[in-house]
Amino acid sequence: MSLRMLLAGLALALSLGAGAGAGAAEVQPGPARALHALFDRQWEDVSRRFPEDSTTRGDLRYNDLLADRSAAAIADYDRHVLGWLAEARAIPRDALDATDRVSLDLFIGDMERQAQAQAFPGYRSLTLGALGGVQSGFAELLKASPVQDRRQVEQMLRRIAAYPRQIDQEIDNLRRGMALGWVASRPVLERVVAQIDVELPADVAAGPFYAPFLKLGSEIAPAERSALQAEGRAAIERDVLPALRKLRAFVVDEYLPRAPADGAMRGYPDGDRVYAMVVRHQTTTALPADQIHQIGLRELARLRGEMEAAMRRTGYAGDFAQFVHYINTDPKFFHSGPQALLAGYRDIAKRIDAELPRLFAELPRAPYGVRAMPEFAGPDAAEYYDSPALDGSRAGYFNANALGWRTRPVWRMATLAAHEAVPGHHLQIARALELGSLPQFRRNGGYTAFVEGWAVYAETLGREIGIYDDPYALFGHLQFQAFRAARLVVDTGIHHLGWTRQQAIDFMVERTGFERAFVTSEVDRYTSYPGQALGYMIGKLKIDELRDRAKARLGERFDLRRFHNAVIDHGALPLDTLDKLIDEWIAARNESKP
Repeated sequence: MSLRMLLAGLALALSLGAGAGAGAAEVQPGPARALHALFDRQWEDVSRRFPEDSTTRGDLRYNDLLADRSAAAIADYDRHVLGWLAEARAIPRDALDATDRVSLDLFIGDMERQAQAQAFPGYRSLTLGALGGVQSGFAELLKASPVQDRRQVEQMLRRIAAYPRQIDQEIDNLRRGMALGWVASRPVLERVVAQIDVELPADVAAGPFYAPFLKLGSEIAPAERSALQAEGRAAIERDVLPALRKLRAFVVDEYLPRAPADGAMRGYPDGDRVYAMVVRHQTTTALPADQIHQIGLRELARLRGEMEAAMRRTGYAGDFAQFVHYINTDPKFFHSGPQALLAGYRDIAKRIDAELPRLFAELPRAPYGVRAMPEFAGPDAAEYYDSPALDGSRAGYFNANALGWRTRPVWRMATLAAHEAVPGHHLQIARALELGSLPQFRRNGGYTAFVEGWAVYAETLGREIGIYDDPYALFGHLQFQAFRAARLVVDTGIHHLGWTRQQAIDFMVERTGFERAFVTSEVDRYTSYPGQALGYMIGKLKIDELRDRAKARLGERFDLRRFHNAVIDHGALPLDTLDKLIDEWIAARNESKP
C-alpha cells in the first residue's frame, strides 16, 4: 500500500477494497476451490476497474486506462461488492483449512466494510484531501508508470487523453456530495488549491506531469525519444492542464464557498455515524472514541516523563519549552540543504540494515531507496513510503520531504527512517508481498492499525539496536511516539468532542514540541481523513501487548526474531485476528517443548 493509501479516508479508497487473488494449491476440495475462484474473479474485477491501483502494485495490463468514476460505475461496483459478500458467506467455513479460514474471514470483513460505507455517499464524495487526492493523484500515477519502451509511452499518452473525462466525473461526484451537505473544510481546500497551483508551472517541462518523459528507456532511439517527448508535452498542454484548471476553478468558484470552517464529522449529516464507522474500520477494534481519547492522554503523560528525562541527559539547563525551541532553531541541528538531508537518511538506513538479523529470523529480498517526495506536497507535508512492485520491477521507496530540510532536525531522522523504511514499512510490506502461499489480497492488503501500528512499534526497536544512543536522537524518537499518542486525543477531539482546529493545533504543539506549521498540516490531515490517524498508536500498543504476552507464556523459549516474523508473516491483519494468530503461535511453541 503506498502507505499513503492516500489515505483511507478518501471516498474512492472506500469504494475500492483490498482486492483478492489466487494462491491456493492446484488440487483443492470443493469449498476451497470455490473460495479461491471467488478470490480470482474479484481480484481480476478490481484490477480492471481500478487500473491506477494495478499500476501502483506492478500489474501493467491496464496502464492505458483510468478508472470510471461515474455515478453508474460506482453503483455497479457497489452491487458487485454485495454479491461477493453473499457468495463468500455461503462458503462452508468449517470445510476449509486454517489458512483458508483466515482468508475467508478477512475477505468477508473487507466486503462488509465496503458495504457499510455505501450508506454514506456524501462522505464517499470527499476525494480532495489535505495531503493528496484527486488534485494530485494523476501526477503520482504517472511517476509510478514505466516508460521503458514505445508501447509503454503510448499507454501513458492514452491515459493522459482519458484524464479530462475522469476530472469531469470527479467534479460531478463532488457536486453530488455537496448537494448532500458534504464539502471538505476550508483549510483543507485552501491546501488543495495550493497543490494544484504547484502542478501548473509556466513551463510544462518543469511540471510533474512531464517528468516521466525525461526518463524514457535507453532502448528508445534518440530521434524517437524526441518525438515522444514532443507528443507528451502537447498531450499535457491539451488534456491535463486544462482539466486541472477546470478542477481548480470548480473548487475556488463553487466548492470553497460552501466549505465549512472546520470539517469535523459531527458537523455533517449523519456525521456521528460516519465517525463511529471509520473508527471501527481504522482501528479494527470496538474501542469507542471516548476510550481512545483517554488512551492518548495516558500515553502522552507517560511519554512526557521520558522526554524530559532524555532532555536532562543532554545537559540542557532550561525548561521543556526552552529546550524544544533550542533544538528546533539552532543551526547545528539541521542539514545544509535537501541533498544533505537525503544523504543523512541514507546513512541511517545503512546502519539499521546491518542490525536487522538481530531482530528477524527471515528478511524480505526486495530493496528500498530513499528519495525526495514531490515538491507539490509542500515543505510541511509528512514523509511517506511507496511499496515495491509485486513483480520485483520497482523497489520500495522512503519519500523524504527534502523541500522541508530547514524544519527537519537531524535528531528526529533516525526514528523516521525506522518507521518509513526498516524495520518499519518497507520490511513489513516487502515481506508480505513475498508470501506467495497467501492470496493476493492478503499480500497486497492493508489495515491501518496493523501497517501503521507495526511501523510505530518498529521505531521502538531502534532502542534495541543502538540508533538512539545519542540523547537528542532518543528525544526525537520519544517525540514521535508522543506525536502518535497526541493523534488519539486530537482526532477524537475534533470529530467527536467538539474541539476547534485551533484548539487541536495548540494542544499538539504544546504536548509534542513539533513546529506549528507541521502540526497545522497534520491537523488538516486528520480533518480530511477522519480516524486514519488512530490506527498508529492503537496498533503499536496491541503489538506491545502481544510481545509481553508471548514473553510471559514462553519464558526462556521466547525468541524475539521469530516473534517478529510471526507478527508480519500473515500479511496485514485486523488486530483481533492478529491476537488470535499470535495466541496460536504461542501455543504451538509451547507444545513443541522437548
